[in-house]
Amino acid sequence: MIGTSQNSESLKTLDNIATYIRELNKKYIIIYAHNGIGKTRLSMKCSRLGKKEDSEGQVISRDTLYFNAFTEDLFNWDNDLDSDFYRVLKLNKASRFFDGLDTLEMDNKIRPLLHRYFDFNFIIDYEEGTVTFMREIEEDGTLQNIDNIKISRGEENIFIWCFFLAIAQLAIDKHEDYDWVKYIYVDDPVSSLDDNNAIAIAHHLATILKQIKNEDNIKTIISTHHNLFFNVLCNELKNSKKYFLNKKENNFLLKDTKDTPFFYHITLIEIIDKAIKSNQLYTYHFSMLRTILEKAANFHGFNGFMDCIEVDDDDEERTLHTRMINVLNHGAYSLFEPVEMSSDNKKHFKSIFENFIKNYKFNTDLFDTDIVE
Repeated sequence: MIGTSQNSESLKTLDNIATYIRELNKKYIIIYAHNGIGKTRLSMKCSRLGKKEDSEGQVISRDTLYFNAFTEDLFNWDNDLDSDFYRVLKLNKASRFFDGLDTLEMDNKIRPLLHRYFDFNFIIDYEEGTVTFMREIEEDGTLQNIDNIKISRGEENIFIWCFFLAIAQLAIDKHEDYDWVKYIYVDDPVSSLDDNNAIAIAHHLATILKQIKNEDNIKTIISTHHNLFFNVLCNELKNSKKYFLNKKENNFLLKDTKDTPFFYHITLIEIIDKAIKSNQLYTYHFSMLRTILEKAANFHGFNGFMDCIEVDDDDEERTLHTRMINVLNHGAYSLFEPVEMSSDNKKHFKSIFENFIKNYKFNTDLFDTDIVE
């Protein structure tokens, strides 16, 4: 039976897995899988299970609002190759994804979500099916609005993601146009984003999903290949069911990772080690370090994370390090404006981390790179 501690079972096909997770009595289900395993196919199979068709094969009802690679493909650029001026992001108006949105003031719903990440603005023309972007810049002490800009790929991904989040919020709020939503399926919204935005998006998504009440009868399924995104969600949605999806030969396996994902420490340790080696340490790394120390303390039965701080019999230094982690820890993953550590904080941070690695040995074969000795 899947769901027992660290057990796995072959469900053989993605159809079987889709049926299983839809029927699972859990509000949040989080699935980790490497690229190429079948995450996007699984999201589509879950969606199709919720569709009903008439005798002519036309969809008459559905129950799943999903975000995946197909959602992103509903948006594409017209770069105005002739005049190189009127650049717009085009919406595929043939998709039901955009049905009825012109009456819902989506601009005002998307804008506050987007401005958590970037400062550019936009206008949606639903009749033409286009989005134009603009940005305010300062030149010679005067603010000027630059129209028809081409936003970066990362900015584009965030905009599309916020577009979806605004619709998901309508479903969570039980808007009459989205009262059909019984499942929200999110597949890899962070495929080309850096770690800062991955953490911010995971925290933001979890905050929105926590608004779902038990009586709303909305189930959320999230699948991803991004270790850090997965780990943050597992930490935020503590009552979620967590799985690792894999494939051996022709059979699919779904493994229960229980309360602590099996690669949780490994991912965060590798990220911190990389930041130390590149000397790109930001205050939010204290949040990651505290998470590692807390998980280790819990595993060893200690009273708190401070018991995992190893110093040279210097209680004052232990107290200092504990206070630093408490003060500089960004509990809400506030990475929208990352702040680099001071040189003194970097020194203390490295000392805490390196002593932890020295005293709490990990199998080095688990890491992709050589970890600080």
